[in-house]
Amino acid sequence: MSKNVVIIGGHGKVALKLTRLLTNAGHKVTSVIRTTEQEEEIKEAGATPHVLSLEDALADRFTSLFIEKAADVVYFTAGAGGKGGEDRTKKVDFEGAVKIYDSIEGVEREGGKKNPHLILVSAVDIRNPDKIPEHYDESDRQMSERIRKVIASYMHWKYEADKNLIKRDAFSWSILRPGGLSDAPGTGKASIGRTHLSPVVSRDDVSLALFLLLDRQDANKLAIDFVGGDIPVSEGLDAFIARGVTDWLG
Repeated sequence: MSKNVVIIGGHGKVALKLTRLLTNAGHKVTSVIRTTEQEEEIKEAGATPHVLSLEDALADRFTSLFIEKAADVVYFTAGAGGKGGEDRTKKVDFEGAVKIYDSIEGVEREGGKKNPHLILVSAVDIRNPDKIPEHYDESDRQMSERIRKVIASYMHWKYEADKNLIKRDAFSWSILRPGGLSDAPGTGKASIGRTHLSPVVSRDDVSLALFLLLDRQDANKLAIDFVGGDIPVSEGLDAFIARGVTDWLG
């Protein structure tokens, strides 16, 4: 069944790959982008571009867009990407995410049919820094320490955004938490669930997982770690969702 999809941060590499998967499957996609210069690539991927600033626009502008497009699902794939320092990281990765949560909650309140389902792209190892997961080995602990030194503000504000989301009950949501990303061709396989922090995973495979989550309402309130591995993505998602583990954040 065709769905109406809105992608926040539609010009990113993963978002464009996801867009092609969605449009090729017959779904209607609106990609929210920052500038008209990005419109052509969005159209080439089969989606409708919509220029709206995540940093500057008020939440009600996004609510209106979700209602106008009768959005069934909203993907949040936006991120500052380390550009602009801590201020911009906070504005995009935390305040921008919270703005979208508020916007989704506003849909029913403003007369929309129902609040859309949210699929959020976060990152592996987003957690309480004082609580190291029991399944981490020494390599994971060392990698985690290095990551937190290099991109401390990113890890902090992603954690705050995820903490805010798990308190929300007005709409359904799922979180995909990829590890390090590569541009290598996808394998259709990954390690999914309670993973280690490596190896890296292809953007192709991340976009495939996001695509498969479109119809997985049974993944509501789950956060799914996703790194390189040898389990077919669909099979790995099925197994993790069946377990329904929810104690991921710490």
